Amino acid sequence: MAHEAHNLAIFRGSLKFKSNVSKIWGVFILLSLVTIVEVVLGIIRPDFLIEQKFLALNLLNWIFIILTIVKAYYITWDFMHMRDEVPGLRRAAVWTAVFLIAYMVTLLLIEGDYIFEVYKHGFIKFNF
Repeated sequence: MAHEAHNLAIFRGSLKFKSNVSKIWGVFILLSLVTIVEVVLGIIRPDFLIEQKFLALNLLNWIFIILTIVKAYYITWDFMHMRDEVPGLRRAAVWTAVFLIAYMVTLLLIEGDYIFEVYKHGFIKFNF
């Protein structure tokens, strides 16, 4: 909404900035920290996160999925100015994305488990 001042707070108002420039840098630092955590976890790949499974995926993959969703949320909320839109438009965008992501994760889990079982128990080399 062009007639109102932009909201200069993140984390539901717990961290406030004095200007748009400082807020952009704050969000940039937050997104950079999340990305650094993802990269470090991808490089060191802790064994205890790989060995433990939850819904057919190891915990490290779930951490990557959750951190990616957090980054997507903050990019949409701050850089695409979703925080300044009317609640109906925000809900339409957010709920569509939530259901689409849940649907895609479900399909990946089902298809990935099926392919794993085929290769594990009855793989026959394809004739191409």
